[in-house]
Amino acid sequence: ASMLYKFKSKNTGDVIMLEANGRRVLEVIGKDAGPKGIILPEQMPAAIAALEAAIKLEESQDPEEGGAPGDGLGLRQRAMPFIEMLQRNHKSGEEVVWGV
Repeated sequence: ASMLYKFKSKNTGDVIMLEANGRRVLEVIGKDAGPKGIILPEQMPAAIAALEAAIKLEESQDPEEGGAPGDGLGLRQRAMPFIEMLQRNHKSGEEVVWGV
């Protein structure tokens, strides 16, 4: 069975990702993709910028070569709910935690 990453915060609904997607997002933002962790509000602007840069990079590559994985969704579609979560929590000063 594949693990799910569940990202939680006080003021937004949970964001749930398949293990491969959650791991990718955590690697992009420079976090160790362990079974649990925390993203502090002061780390969120850099995390958002890193994700947006990764999305731009992915979308600038030739789709024939490094095309979207099996589900046909690019990083943008999979990361948007997470980016919105970070933006909201940065504004309210709440941390985001994750677990599997």
